[in-house]
Order: sequence, then structure tokens, then C-alpha cells
Amino acid sequence: MPTHYANLDALIRREDFEVRTETILTPAQLAATMQVSQLESASLMYQVLRKPDFQRETANWEPEKVAELIQSFLEGDLIPSVILWRSPKSGNIFVIDGAHRLSAFIAWVHDDYGDKQISVPFFANLIPPEQVKAAEKTRQLLKEVVGSYQELKVAGQHQHTAAPERLRLAKNLAAVAINLQWVIGEAAKAESSFFKINQKATLIDPTELDMITARRKPNALATRALIRAGTGHKYWSAFSEATQSEIEQIARDVYDVLFKPAIETPIKTLDLPIAGRGYSADSVKMVFDLVNFVNRISPEMWEEPRVTKGKKGVKRVTPLADDEDGSKTLEFLKAVKKAASLIAGTESRSLGLHPVVYFYGATGRFQPTAFLSTVAFIRELEQKNQLIEFTKARYRFEEFLLKYRHFSNQIGRNYGSSVRGLNPMLTLYRVLLSEIQEGLDDAAIVAKLQSQHNLRFLKEITEEDKKYGRNFSVESKNAAFFREAMQKELTCAICHARLHFKSISMDHVQRKQDGGTGSPDNAQLTHPYCNSGYKEKQVAQGAP
Repeated sequence: MPTHYANLDALIRREDFEVRTETILTPAQLAATMQVSQLESASLMYQVLRKPDFQRETANWEPEKVAELIQSFLEGDLIPSVILWRSPKSGNIFVIDGAHRLSAFIAWVHDDYGDKQISVPFFANLIPPEQVKAAEKTRQLLKEVVGSYQELKVAGQHQHTAAPERLRLAKNLAAVAINLQWVIGEAAKAESSFFKINQKATLIDPTELDMITARRKPNALATRALIRAGTGHKYWSAFSEATQSEIEQIARDVYDVLFKPAIETPIKTLDLPIAGRGYSADSVKMVFDLVNFVNRISPEMWEEPRVTKGKKGVKRVTPLADDEDGSKTLEFLKAVKKAASLIAGTESRSLGLHPVVYFYGATGRFQPTAFLSTVAFIRELEQKNQLIEFTKARYRFEEFLLKYRHFSNQIGRNYGSSVRGLNPMLTLYRVLLSEIQEGLDDAAIVAKLQSQHNLRFLKEITEEDKKYGRNFSVESKNAAFFREAMQKELTCAICHARLHFKSISMDHVQRKQDGGTGSPDNAQLTHPYCNSGYKEKQVAQGAP
């Protein structure tokens, strides 16, 4: 079963660190502890609490971990100190370490675990079902182990009628506090402290670190916009209102193409998102990889030193500049939208690739490597004017992918996910298309693939290789559904490959200009490109 995390990202507002320094308070003047009641909405402490603008999303704790923290705190267990820094310019207080811990307390106080009064406007009311489920589970767990914050407040105010256990915890709540430590110095010292702390106990995810490093650059800004459909914290707020609005609109459009509808498990529909779960730990990395790939951006363009090694020795790389006005971020988003519209959707250029054929394994697991490789392959075909030839071979191409879908799993195991397996997957696609065009049968194509230096590990899977328990796992249920549903899926009347219902075009069998009418008998279902691209070019060339 997938793990759903409580999204607490809305509960502490983000803000830029200040640059100019004034009078800095000494440690003796700063509070050593914080009462949980100081996190209520009317509290001045809560009103001035901030996260650095580059802080990773506070969305990586499971419901059980949130509940465990609150319970441990109320039982008097030791909770690590929260480390803060006070901006001498604005007076706002930034969380340097402990944002998840502090957000969990805020969530408990406000009864908002990613789905209530603070989170709803923050995410522009676009909250994924997985996020709602995680919130509801967190709320239920806390109700069972300690009760809500409001219940304990009422118990403390009405001690004679309160349940003994609730009253005990209410009294504990009055006595215990969150320990605080402070970073003293200017903004540069606070930022340095953040990176030192977060690269020790709980390491920053490499992708998050890349995005923090590139946080003012268009690739990071585009990724932040895409991953939350243009909602949440506006990392692009320095741009003009018109630019902000356009960024958010494109991000919503692309998000809908990539991540809707949400996946439910076990899978009981072929209406699956082409890019997997939008609300997952892996989605940020995949979207960042996608943005960088389609815009031809390499890590050397934002990392130091900006050099790269090749066959001709070391060469300097042109750095990716910060985006000052949002124009570059828009350019990057439009490139992603163009790439997405080529493989999915209803635009006339869309091939309408079926997600089960290309992006999911036999057991229903989304495969980032296959997704990125497919984007790369189809863009390559378009650039080489080979989409016509691909369409002619598409049926056999896709039947082979379904028959040998374990090959993409093997590539993932050997090379890892995302971009590391991109070249081997591209090799598979290129060889497969070439050999189909040469008229080879499946066995010969498999042999040809296994002869490639980066695909020598590929092997066919037999029933003896598969091991099952006595009960049906989620994976087995998914595999059985795919097997049955794909046999009954609609097919394109032109290329005969499977249709995905989100990418269906209605085509005139006899064209209107040739006298065809709009009667049902003259209608056929096709892929958008097969209708508007392939068919028209075939007619223009005099092909049957």
C-alpha cells in the first residue's frame, strides 16, 4: 500500500531571509521555551513565526509520526529543541531546525493536518485525495491516543466533569513546553546554520538540496509551481501580477495533464495519470528531472564549480542565471507543457499514449524512468520527422512493450530510477522501432536488444521465476485488473493501438471535404495525431 504523508506545509508561512542587519538581541533576552498555547492563531508568537523561503516542504511525516510526537510531548518525554533565528529587520522568527516538529504542534492546535482552515486557502482548495486521507488518519490517531487540543483545553477549564485521562493530559499540557535554541547573527549566519544542521541528523534530500541551491532559477521555480498546480507558497511572488497569474495557470494546466485523476489502490480503472502520484516523495524529483530535461539544463549550470568533463577535456559551462522577472520560468513551463501535450491530451499533435502501456509496470507501479524516456523518445521522433513511421509501427511497438513489460523493471533495477536509466530505455525504444520496421519477429528483437552493451542483463521472465503467497497482494490485484481491462480497451481505427479515453479524437471515415457526413456510421475513434496528423499527411501523399 502507498504511504500517505501529512502535508503540514501551510502551517508556517515562508519568507525571505532579511539581508540588512540592525540591533541583534542577545541570548539572555530570547525565550528559552515556548508553550503550545503560543501557537494559537491569536498568539503574537504564531503571527511572527516563519520558515526560510528555501525550506523544504513540511510534508514528509506519516500520520503515526505526528501522533507519536504529540503523545510523547504530553507524557513528558524529551523532545529535541527547535532552533530559531530572529530577523533583526522584520522581527519575524524563522525556524532553522524543527519545522516538522513545530508544524505538528500547530496542526494539533488548529486541527488542521493539511485539509482545514489554514491549508485550504494555501492550496487554493486544490487538495489531492491522498492529502485528505492522510489528514483524516492523523486526526483520528490523535483523537484515540490523546484527544484534540480543544478537548484538553475544555478538560482543563471544567476539571470537575472532565474524564480523568483527559484531565491528566490537560495538566501536563499546562506544565510542559517546547525547548528553544537560537542562532545569533545576521542572515548569512542563519542560512549557514540551516545547511549545517540539515545535512547532519536528517539529511536534505538531494533533489531538495538542488532546488534550494537553484531556488531563484527558472528550473526550480517551474518545478515548485508544477508540483502544487500553482498553489501553496508563491516562490514566484517577486514577479509582476500578470506573470504570477500566467505561471499559475500553466502550472495548473500541466498538473492536470500529468497527475489527474488521483490513483486509488488497488487499481480498478484504466483512467490513470500519466506521471504517477502528484502527492508523493518521488514526484518532486521526477518533475525537477522533467523540467531540466525538456529545457536542456544540467546540474553543472547551477552548481559550483561550473565545469564539466568530456572526451575533449574540461570545459566551462554557461551558468543558469536567476530569473529576475519570471520570463524564463514561463519559458520553462511552456516547454514542459509542449512536451506533455505531445504524449497526452486532446491537442491535434497528441499521440495519446496509453499510460498502462508506457508508464506503469505490470503490478501497477508508476515507473519514472519509463516516463522520462518516453518523453525523450517521442520528442526525438518529432524532431526527426519520424512520427509517421512510428504510427505505422505503433501497434506492434506497443504490443511488444506489454508482452515484455518486465524489461523496463529490469532497467530500473540495474540503473535506478529517473534519468540514470534514460539512455538504456531509449536504446530499447530505438532498437524496437528499428527492428519492427525491418520486419523482425519478437524473438529476434529480444536477441537484438540483449546484444546491446547497456541492455545485456535483459532476460525473459517465466512463471517459474514468479513467487506468490496464498493471498492476493495489491500488486496481484493490479496485475489481474490490467490483464483483463487491457484486453477490452478501445483501439484506434487508424493505427489499431489502444486508446486512452482522455485522448480520443472523433474522425470522419469519409472526410467532410470528400462528401462525408456527421452520421454515426461515418464516425470512428482515433488518437488525435492519427486523425489530424498521420491521416492528413497520408492523404496528401496519396497513400490509401
